[in-house]
Amino acid sequence: MTDKLKALISKLPSSSGVYLMKNKEGKIIYVGKAVSLKNRVRQYFQSQTNMQAKVKAMVSHIDEFEYIVTDSEMEALILENNLIKEYKPPYNILLRDDKTYPYIKITISEDYPRVIKTRRIEKDGAKYFGPYSNAFIVNDIIEIIHSTFPIRNCKRNIQKSIEKKERACLNYYIKTCLAPCLGTVDKDEYMEMIYEIIEFLESKNDRLIETLKDKMYQASMKQDYEKAIIYRDKIQGIKEMLEKQKIVSASNTTDKDFLAIEKNEEMSCIFMFFVRGGKVVGTENFIFDKDNNGEKDDIMQSFLKQYYINTGYIPKEIYINQQFEDMELLSRVLTNKKEQNVIIKVPQKGDKKDMIDLVCQNAQETIKRREAVKNSERQKTKDISYELKTLLNIDTDIHKIESYDISNIQGVDSVGGQVVFVDGKKSPKLYRRYKIKTVQGANDYASMEEILSRRIKHEDLPDLILLDGGKGQVNVVRRLFERENINIPVFGMYKDDNHKTMGLCSDKELFELKKHTKLYTFIASIQEEVHRFAIDYHKSLRDKKVSYSKLDNIKGIGGKRKTALLKYFDNIDQIKKATIEELLQVETMNKKSANAVYDYFKKN
Repeated sequence: MTDKLKALISKLPSSSGVYLMKNKEGKIIYVGKAVSLKNRVRQYFQSQTNMQAKVKAMVSHIDEFEYIVTDSEMEALILENNLIKEYKPPYNILLRDDKTYPYIKITISEDYPRVIKTRRIEKDGAKYFGPYSNAFIVNDIIEIIHSTFPIRNCKRNIQKSIEKKERACLNYYIKTCLAPCLGTVDKDEYMEMIYEIIEFLESKNDRLIETLKDKMYQASMKQDYEKAIIYRDKIQGIKEMLEKQKIVSASNTTDKDFLAIEKNEEMSCIFMFFVRGGKVVGTENFIFDKDNNGEKDDIMQSFLKQYYINTGYIPKEIYINQQFEDMELLSRVLTNKKEQNVIIKVPQKGDKKDMIDLVCQNAQETIKRREAVKNSERQKTKDISYELKTLLNIDTDIHKIESYDISNIQGVDSVGGQVVFVDGKKSPKLYRRYKIKTVQGANDYASMEEILSRRIKHEDLPDLILLDGGKGQVNVVRRLFERENINIPVFGMYKDDNHKTMGLCSDKELFELKKHTKLYTFIASIQEEVHRFAIDYHKSLRDKKVSYSKLDNIKGIGGKRKTALLKYFDNIDQIKKATIEELLQVETMNKKSANAVYDYFKKN
């Protein structure tokens, strides 16, 4: 422990709060909360005998820390979660999944409520059902509702539509909406349909099916067989949808989430069952890889905090298979947020324990599937690496490959792109862009030499470099590496006359690749990726130049007026010829700005 850390620890208060560990670069590497900041932070620098390997690694990088005092442990927990979300520290277990699950929303507070899909829960008096892990299921349910109940799906202000005597939309004429906008719909009759929809979404389906059967029989009695068939199909659709949902409890319809964590050395998996109205309406899984792994209780605790504090909807009951330190505290935080009692429990027996066991089984199966895929990918990478080493006669293993390409149009805006593949996979965080600084005109060889001379000044060099080009490109870079005493194999990726990948080349030899092999597909994907990346960068620079226009030189013509003028006149030449009266026809233009444009082009 350094003198700096000793001094900081000696000043720590005994109150609750949040601490932020920093490395030598001042980057926040870990955020934690504590009942007593003094006791908790001091623990990191005492005996490391029973300390987890991940925590030991984190402590070895701590150069200093900051802390924020809070009034309570509950406040500390919320602040900790917000800071983790903001800084994404590498040693915290991070929920990297940003999915926002769909809900079905009934806009009860409106005069004539609607049934819509939403991904946001607001305190607006509406009724929400979900979350559903599959947006297609939500779409199906809403479609069944709209085909069964003639309620509106528009955003019209009903009162204004009635006052203005607006026409009804097509839905009215095809009999899928009663058109409350006409002012002829009985409010009670409309609300009766809404309450039936709520019953349906609350899984009180028997009554809805009976209602539809009555309508079907009435239609057949009137010999309106087409309508009867429509009701029959609706009943069948509802029954099929209900069959897909596993019944958990017909009597206990309280909203519940069941979560289980399983892990091995490579990864952890949290599997979730969403239970609504006594039925499993959806499932989801979250994988934490090796870099984001830890002890089961730490992962479960971090996951629940980040997931439920940030989500729009919290069920009344949350059942898990792993106890953790802050269970009671998190329960109080979620109770405050929901404004209803929220329990977090580890069930020991009964139906809930059976359900947790089933969720555990799903978590285990998910890990097995992921492992099988990973092993397959590892073997594929090994095969390609071995084949590449053998073909190019390279001694060392190939883990990291960097590829480079030059892009310009007749030497204008010449740029270079660098893409990186680690163990056979793209690593976009390591991609780099280069503006060519020292080369004039279209000289790809000199441009390639420039960007490679800049690259080798930095650390973490690759095991292999592939250039999008032929022997000339390779020759230039090899001579550079010889001068700089850099020992990295360099090869080119050459194409045929149709710009299709043919193979690899040194400065002296060609290695043609057999098409439809794993190695050919891999090299072709690298060539395509580096070419795309370089061209995209060149295009972005070109677009910036194109977006500049002579209008930018005119005082009083900002972005909005410039856009409006170009939209109205199509091009600069038309604007040059325009009279002041014509310029005034453009939205956002006034007499002063019209005169400014007219005078500028007349003068120039």
